[in-house]
Amino acid sequence: MKRPGLGGGDVPAVFPDWSPYRDLESAARAYLRDPDVALETLGGVLRGASVLGFTLERFVNEVNGVWQEVVICDGSRLILWHGEDIPPGDGPPGSMTSSLRVVPVSSVTEVGCRRRLTRADDGTVRVDGIDVYLLLKSLDEAPSGEEGAGAPRHDALRFGKTLDDGGAGQIARLEEFARLVASAIGRPLG
Repeated sequence: MKRPGLGGGDVPAVFPDWSPYRDLESAARAYLRDPDVALETLGGVLRGASVLGFTLERFVNEVNGVWQEVVICDGSRLILWHGEDIPPGDGPPGSMTSSLRVVPVSSVTEVGCRRRLTRADDGTVRVDGIDVYLLLKSLDEAPSGEEGAGAPRHDALRFGKTLDDGGAGQIARLEEFARLVASAIGRPLG
């Protein structure tokens, strides 16, 4: 199955699985549409630091085209890259944004991980989805209007995988990433 991409090219609706790749470069090259853009941007920040763990995301949006994300933990920082196609009419065909955000691990105040489990008729349990959030010290933009009046919210990073969106390998890798970040918060950096 393919979906139309920007510039007339087709983009596969189901992407290759990155979860078997333990190193960032191999995983990015297997999964992202624009691995060179992502790796060059991330490399400028990493500057030789060890990648202790990472998670990747990619999806096709009917309006904007391809959205891609890489999140890395090097023990002291979360380094987030995302690339997103610019909607038709907002720029020349094939245009995209490339964004970078660096968050100190010390600014993560809470890590949450919710696994969705299913039980088969024989009683075996399997994980068929995972949602992870990293709550940050920084405040998110408060919503306008009455619903957000006087109620600042903490910024959060959210990630999710299901059997249909990523498969069992990516679910396990996202849970591994959440555990890595959870083990890094609250410890003295040294």
